[in-house]
Amino acid sequence: MDWGTDLWDQYDVIDKHTQSGLDLVERYIKFVKERTEIEQSYAKQLRSLSKKYAKRGSKDEQDCKFSNYASFQEILNELNDFAGQRELIAENMMTGICVELTKYLQELKQERKTHLSDAKKAQQTLGDSFKQLESTKKRFAKEWAEADKATQQADKTESDLNATKLDVEKARQHAHARVHTAEECRNDYASQLQKFNKEQNYFYYTETPQIFNKLQDMDERRIRRLAEGYCQFSDIEKNVLPIISKCLEGISAAGTKINEKQDSILFIEQHKSGFERPGDVDFEDYTQGIKPATSDSSLHPPKVRTKLWPFSKKHKISHAEKHMPPAAEDFSHLPPEQRKKRLQAKIDEITKELQKLQDQSDALEKMKGVYEQNPPMGDPSSLEPQITETAQNIGRLRGELAKYESWLSEAVGGEESSNTINNNTQHGVVAANQGHNIYTEFDDEFDDIENPIGQCTALYTFDGNSEGTISVTEGEMLSVMEEDKGDGWMRVLRASGEEGYIPSSYVKVNL
Repeated sequence: MDWGTDLWDQYDVIDKHTQSGLDLVERYIKFVKERTEIEQSYAKQLRSLSKKYAKRGSKDEQDCKFSNYASFQEILNELNDFAGQRELIAENMMTGICVELTKYLQELKQERKTHLSDAKKAQQTLGDSFKQLESTKKRFAKEWAEADKATQQADKTESDLNATKLDVEKARQHAHARVHTAEECRNDYASQLQKFNKEQNYFYYTETPQIFNKLQDMDERRIRRLAEGYCQFSDIEKNVLPIISKCLEGISAAGTKINEKQDSILFIEQHKSGFERPGDVDFEDYTQGIKPATSDSSLHPPKVRTKLWPFSKKHKISHAEKHMPPAAEDFSHLPPEQRKKRLQAKIDEITKELQKLQDQSDALEKMKGVYEQNPPMGDPSSLEPQITETAQNIGRLRGELAKYESWLSEAVGGEESSNTINNNTQHGVVAANQGHNIYTEFDDEFDDIENPIGQCTALYTFDGNSEGTISVTEGEMLSVMEEDKGDGWMRVLRASGEEGYIPSSYVKVNL
């Protein structure tokens, strides 16, 4: 069964049916677009939520040393990756369904228009042929009537006794001419009728069935392509379910790795004072004239009495405390354990700042060398003030570092102090040496060569359909050219030389 055979006379019905099918494709495209908007909005809200609760600042970094704080940060990171997968779903739906179906819909519209136009032209041709048939038929009828009338008039003239032989001859000639014309019209009519029947047979048995069958084939292809679009709607989300499952497993793992005992021990190590508990207070016997005894507790600094209850909500400053000397630069006013922690933190802070200045100094020297080799790019002497200022700051920080290391040595004492100082000194040297390589990217700007910053392995196959992305296969080794900057994407380089972006959750960075 086909449209050309069974629906040969249903042009209007086929017209409406095919238009309704195209309307359904367009409706599905709009549906998927709205779905992608929901996914994008959902992903955006998840990223905002993750960013809102992410810890920032030195205090927050200190808290993240505890496993329960660190696990929450891991959960936020996993949630951010989860949001990236929702964005990937939206992108794949837009490119794989909306864009492709929209393009296919335009092709179908043009094809349908062509077929319907051909059907209209065939109908118009048959109609013109029928009009021509009717015209020759009417002419034949008219001429035959005139011929019959002329013949009757000739017979009447011939039977008239008063008519001359010339009148009779004229009447016979006129009648003969009319009959001849009528015969020609009859032949034209018969010929046109034969032509019309042939064209009508071709129209109803060949031309129209072919056009309607083409429309049927077009509609069936539309249905099959729409069915594929329906399946894509599910498959696109199924493809990222393994990654989403890993994100959820990561959230569960973050919860299971919490160690409450370890957190308690870490809290103790951070805040223990190192002092002994107060000893017994001596009995002061005023009846014997004994001077008031003072506690030898190490918790009682001279002239200052410390409260014995440590959980008071608000500490009121006593008159003696108001007149205490200000906090010493070497933190000698703190208990031993707290003093060592503060000195070590200060040393780390100075070392980090010293490394930054060393990097800045190396960069300035490199830039100066480039200017000396390429004078049009800049004046080397213009960098001298910055170089001098940076060198002065480095000298100042090195002096401060030595000062705080000596205080730490005093606080720790002995071999432990020398180990600490050596470690810090080595750390400063390593940081300074690393500073010589920190500006390789600066040289790259002139050599047009970009070096990888690491290696990674593709965990899943990714089809890079959108602009700027590339396709990778599961297990493929890749070079990392640019890390994930928080948007869920990283730039990689394939062994073939192809470079582009892929989802960062699709790869495992090799340490």
